[in-house]
Amino acid sequence: MDKLFKLTMGKAKCAVDLGDGSERGEYVDQDYILNKLGRPHRSISLMYCYYPFDKQWPQRISEAMKDAQVSFQWDYPYDDYFTYKGGIGGNTSGEPFTFMRDIRRHGQDVTLTLTIDPKVTDDMLAAIGKDLRPFGRVFLRINHEATGNWFSFNKRASYQEVADFYCRACRVIKEQAPNVQTILCIGGVEDLSKGEEIEKEKEFSQAVKETDIWSVDKYMSLHWGWPYDVAEPGGNSHKRGSVKETYDMTKASYERFRFICGGKEKPMVMSEFNSDGDVTGAYEQAEMVKLFCDMLKNDKAEWFSGFTFYQFRDRGRLGLEIEDPNNKNVGIEQPVLQTYKDIIHDEWFMPSLTQGSELELPVTLRWGSSEDAEGIAVPLHFDGDPHFCEAVFDEDDDSNYIMELNGRWFYKSPNARTIDMMSAFFSNHLSGSTDLTLKIFAPPASGENDLSAEDGLFNYYYTVKKIPKVRILSSPVEPSLDR
Repeated sequence: MDKLFKLTMGKAKCAVDLGDGSERGEYVDQDYILNKLGRPHRSISLMYCYYPFDKQWPQRISEAMKDAQVSFQWDYPYDDYFTYKGGIGGNTSGEPFTFMRDIRRHGQDVTLTLTIDPKVTDDMLAAIGKDLRPFGRVFLRINHEATGNWFSFNKRASYQEVADFYCRACRVIKEQAPNVQTILCIGGVEDLSKGEEIEKEKEFSQAVKETDIWSVDKYMSLHWGWPYDVAEPGGNSHKRGSVKETYDMTKASYERFRFICGGKEKPMVMSEFNSDGDVTGAYEQAEMVKLFCDMLKNDKAEWFSGFTFYQFRDRGRLGLEIEDPNNKNVGIEQPVLQTYKDIIHDEWFMPSLTQGSELELPVTLRWGSSEDAEGIAVPLHFDGDPHFCEAVFDEDDDSNYIMELNGRWFYKSPNARTIDMMSAFFSNHLSGSTDLTLKIFAPPASGENDLSAEDGLFNYYYTVKKIPKVRILSSPVEPSLDR
């Protein structure tokens, strides 16, 4: 390790984000997800609601009304998401902020999906903006699926009022938090045979123009009657479409959004994407997800910026894992998990990593976002497939790192002293003498930026004074006695 080099992280051709927790499942910590999938995501999506005028608030509504006779997931007075504990009268010591910190210290951005009562005041919206200031780049998806009729905000206001509220919320929140990028999630083009207009185009055209990011939610199959009925042949609480139809409608939606904006281009994402195993079964679920991603890659779909897989662990069949009914902390891996893992390790879906000029320690690293960061490249030599490979840090080393070696990413917390990196070789063996690069980035250890810095809204800085010692052995500590 005689030389060190500058390393820059940039955008993927198609970013991959992951949903983690919702009305259908609990939050799973990022250490588990990273070890399961082998790489960080661009962003992790959290789903919360904010209905501060309701008498049950701030309780989760299904818990506050656990004895209510409900026959549909969204039949409660407000949406059955976890409740946003910030805002006026709240604080940032609880949810979703504990999870946001966990996400960011692991080198990922936050997508906060927030359903909001359209009657909240500008002061309430400004307080949300103030809450989000320390968290670097935040994707904020306000009142998603807004052309539908199931969420409480659509039952409390007309579509025009919902659209106008979106514009107001974006303006007020971003005045306090310029680091926030807003995502408008509406129906888009839903039926190609009925023309080019998006759902509720008249009402939402201004929102399409004012948002930062365009989005549609697309489930190639979905059982929306879950958990109150079972999807059976001939039933009316589920649907299945084709993969190509989903792809074509998404592209048509992008083109129409662009038309509404006079040809201006904005990032186009799919904020919820999957095929429901309740409808297809586990094997065809995986096949459909792979086929859609193959279309993106084969078409070199540069118009499409990224998708969020919904979700990591699910009580139904929309997860990479199914939640064990005996223990919510245990996940049961589904076939789609390996399919998804293969997808996110494909070059088309991975962030760019560019090695630059030689560095000398100490060096100050900048973390802007998961698509804009500066790191260190450490050349390593391996005589062959290792038996031991670990990074060893000094006792006083308070670094918070994400590190990549041989295609596998690792997390090092400020308290960790030894990171065993052998899992980078278990399924990706070296065939002989090989040179590899250990890549190191330093996202914020607390999960928050230092707002006292001149550009602290957008960047976090960490000075590296010493790099870890890497212990590499090409044979067991003691040779076999059976040979």
